[in-house]
Amino acid sequence: MSTDRSSAGDPARTLALLWGGGEERPGRRGPRQARTVPEIAAAAIALADAEGLAAVTMRAVAQRLGLSPMALYTYVPGKAELLDLVLDTVYAAMPRRTPADDGWRARTAAVADDNAALFAAHPWVADIATGRPPLGPGLMAKYEYELRALEGLGLGDVETDAALSFVLGFVHSCARAAADERAAEQQSAMSDEQWWAGNADLLAKVFDPERFPTAARIGAAAGEAHGAASSAAHAYAFGLQRVLDGLAALEAEARSRRGLAPESDA
Repeated sequence: MSTDRSSAGDPARTLALLWGGGEERPGRRGPRQARTVPEIAAAAIALADAEGLAAVTMRAVAQRLGLSPMALYTYVPGKAELLDLVLDTVYAAMPRRTPADDGWRARTAAVADDNAALFAAHPWVADIATGRPPLGPGLMAKYEYELRALEGLGLGDVETDAALSFVLGFVHSCARAAADERAAEQQSAMSDEQWWAGNADLLAKVFDPERFPTAARIGAAAGEAHGAASSAAHAYAFGLQRVLDGLAALEAEARSRRGLAPESDA
């Protein structure tokens, strides 16, 4: 269960931070600030990438920047606002792949791959609950780009938003599975293939293939294919095509409602 969530801070102060551009405020009294908001965001992101989200505290970020914790509060109101800042910053910096063609299917696959790459680069992002997303410039640019990928499906506005949530939810689920794979390997100091090979004799003593013939047959085939009980990478590749197939069916329904002939999108 996620313990960190976006938009947990003061909304007015968060929006001022995210949309302030990282520049020193005109008319601000006192000495010129030694750091900028983008520098603070970069330091927090580097800390999260290296040590995980739990390591990102106001004190730790201040130390990384050579500031006192109290000095950091003159830039960022608190930990909740800092979390929104780093999240919006990674959204703004997301690379956008060039799709194979201009059809909605290729564009949507590119959106999914973009988000998968984001989670791979910054695994901690998947641990943040974003039911109330930070409405910063990074998120809004991301949302605009992703919605445009679905143009051509012929859906209404609410359906388009739901379709995007469907795609992003799938990618998020796969990202968590991939993170679980990595965590298991790190904690056991063994790959999945090594773990299964090392425990094969123990499992053979308790598992009865005659009692569970389907599980035995299919599990063996999957294990041989993946070197483990499952593969997050294979699940992503297989599932993304099924997600796109589902959207194609939704497109066909929308066209049928409007009395239009089916249209293929390679």
